[in-house]
Amino acid sequence: MVIERQERSLEVNGSAMRVVSVRPRVAGALPALVYATDIFGLTDSALRSIDRFAGYGFAVAAFEMYHRFEPAGTALAFEADRDRALADSKRVGFRDLDADVAALVAHLQADPGIDASRIGAVGFCFGGHVAFRAALLPAVRKSVAFYGTGIHNGDLGAGGDSRSLARAAEITGDLLLIFGSRDPHVPPEGRETIARELTAAGVRFRISLYDAEHAFLRDEGPRYDPELADRAFAEAIAFFDCARASRVLRSE
Repeated sequence: MVIERQERSLEVNGSAMRVVSVRPRVAGALPALVYATDIFGLTDSALRSIDRFAGYGFAVAAFEMYHRFEPAGTALAFEADRDRALADSKRVGFRDLDADVAALVAHLQADPGIDASRIGAVGFCFGGHVAFRAALLPAVRKSVAFYGTGIHNGDLGAGGDSRSLARAAEITGDLLLIFGSRDPHVPPEGRETIARELTAAGVRFRISLYDAEHAFLRDEGPRYDPELADRAFAEAIAFFDCARASRVLRSE
């Protein structure tokens, strides 16, 4: 599908949050995805990923997680800004991230071009944990967390333990969690903890394991695996089920 991109600003608790919205150029109400980036923000790599989801029929809304202390439009370089990105990820509060996601979901629900019954979330690394917590919102029906860090031990941003797994019983939608088997950030015991706690909470979920390292979908850097990235992306698309979106007729 042909896509188009727009930018806007949403106010969240007195702070202006930049949002990049990408959606296919089609008629009708579209399913939507809240997109949470890795610690480097809305980089060119992230934008290519966003475009790809939109090309499959989704209205994708990606937000800048560090808007309370970084200038709008800040995208951190994969190697050169690693220390700054890590520091920013420890500076942002997980409750602030929750507020950002809630504001973006409310914005999507009010958009006549969005099918409010088909709002999902997707995130990568740090943003994978954010997407997991997005599932705590009743309006978020499906969430995909790509190698989400800190889910197993609650480590997310500033403010100590986010206790995300302890709140799992609040999740009413479906979860897909995708990990690399050689990811040191989420070891086997961490994945086992996630599976055990989600099962005990009665959550509908699936964990998919790929023979890959952390961040294997990020299309830059030494850990990128194009074949497995394609397979994992296809699994996410099938999970979200964009069949209705693919049947929407193109507008002239």
